[in-house]
Amino acid sequence: MTSFDEVAVYRDELRAHCYRLLGSMDDAEDAVQETLQRAWRNLDGFEGSLRAWLYKIATNRALTIIGQRKQPIELGPPIFVESAETKVLVQESVELAFVAAIHHLTPPQRAALLLRDVLGYSAQEAADMLGTSATAVHSAVRRARAALAEQDSLGEEGQRDAAARYAAAWHAGDLDGIVAMLTEDAKYTMPPLDERYHGHAEIRQFLVEGPLQFGWRFVATSSPKVWVTYMISEGRELPVSVDVLVFRGARISAVVSFVSDEFVRFLGL
Repeated sequence: MTSFDEVAVYRDELRAHCYRLLGSMDDAEDAVQETLQRAWRNLDGFEGSLRAWLYKIATNRALTIIGQRKQPIELGPPIFVESAETKVLVQESVELAFVAAIHHLTPPQRAALLLRDVLGYSAQEAADMLGTSATAVHSAVRRARAALAEQDSLGEEGQRDAAARYAAAWHAGDLDGIVAMLTEDAKYTMPPLDERYHGHAEIRQFLVEGPLQFGWRFVATSSPKVWVTYMISEGRELPVSVDVLVFRGARISAVVSFVSDEFVRFLGL
């Protein structure tokens, strides 16, 4: 008979999965807690793959949470915990870039892509988890891959060059240079702060009235889409944020700044 300990051992990887789906660690924690409780209540007589069953419950609970939201949530920062799966989640800059990228997909596309391309389930297995058909899963994954390919059409080296130009504009305090790197409909968000700016005019005003009153240094990570920012004030460099860039071709369509000096230090940067 399956014990609760055998169920709970999946907590960390389920938390990472739900965070990728939801973009909020608080919501992810809630989804995982409900998943484990539901699984425990229905363990009697369960047969089959425990892991797949838990992912089915967690995925559908996360989609329900998304559907209950009154407005789309802005991507939030991961929490700082020492468990292996979540530590990987926050330490790998590639993972942060991936989470930011997939939050431009619809929730069904996001779920199908994660189940197929990240977790490795077959189209039929994913369909069984989502209560849909294999054809629908194939369609959702195809659209998701196409959207991500559009984001990555510049290629890694092209993105690295473009991101370096963006960082150089910040170093120089070049307002026009920064804005020129952005798409017309670009978005700036700064979780956990409740601030968001959309389009050139709003972003330009924000930069003039706020950040560009100081000097800045951007430090690259292993991903061309993820940079660590330091504000220069009175000769000191202060860690401020981890910035995740979302590309559309050669320009940047979104910037998610995880504003937290604790986060910067946690990453060892």
